[in-house]
Amino acid sequence: MGNYEIILSELEQTHTRLIAVSKTKSVAQILELYQKGQRAFGENKVQELLEKYEQLPKDIEWHLIGHLQSNKVKYIIPFVHLIHSVDSLKLLFEINKEALKNQKVQQVLIQIHLGNEETKFGVDEKELIEILEYYCAENGSLQNVAIVGLMGMATNTDDEEIIRTEFLYLRNLFRSTKNTYLLHKTNFVEISMGMSSDYKIALEAGSTLIRVGSLLFGSRT
Repeated sequence: MGNYEIILSELEQTHTRLIAVSKTKSVAQILELYQKGQRAFGENKVQELLEKYEQLPKDIEWHLIGHLQSNKVKYIIPFVHLIHSVDSLKLLFEINKEALKNQKVQQVLIQIHLGNEETKFGVDEKELIEILEYYCAENGSLQNVAIVGLMGMATNTDDEEIIRTEFLYLRNLFRSTKNTYLLHKTNFVEISMGMSSDYKIALEAGSTLIRVGSLLFGSRT
């Protein structure tokens, strides 16, 4: 049994979905996984996502999992399923503007900065509260976005206790956020955490979306 089948079997007893991270992978490699039944794929860069969207079956559910610049939002809104990496109110406004033009409600996750690595993007708790307070306000200016959960990337370390602590923090932040601000939002359900090296810890901590690439496609060349 290949890694894809092994991971799917591990997910059978959970409410977790697999996002196959296809960044740097060829159309042929993606099609191979598609033919096994995989439909949700994640890309880091807008240009690469656009190129693959044009060449691949239109029933693929595309996830933008990398850092997103405001000036590139307009290119992906027409077709992207979920944006995992919203890290500012400014970006949320831009997504809302483009979603309105496309007559859709765009699903997004707020990216939380976990650990102390400065190279990673994401907001802290204070910034999250500011975003949510505006989102939940009665002025209705963000009607074309739906915040459906949180996303985080654990510290790049071999210390599983550090990773576990960070994932549990994200899970608890999700729960407190839901109970405080989004109890009336039935679609606030996603915790996107866990990659090839740490997805098993993420599953234990309550992840609903794992983003796995190298285990499925092999290491990047």
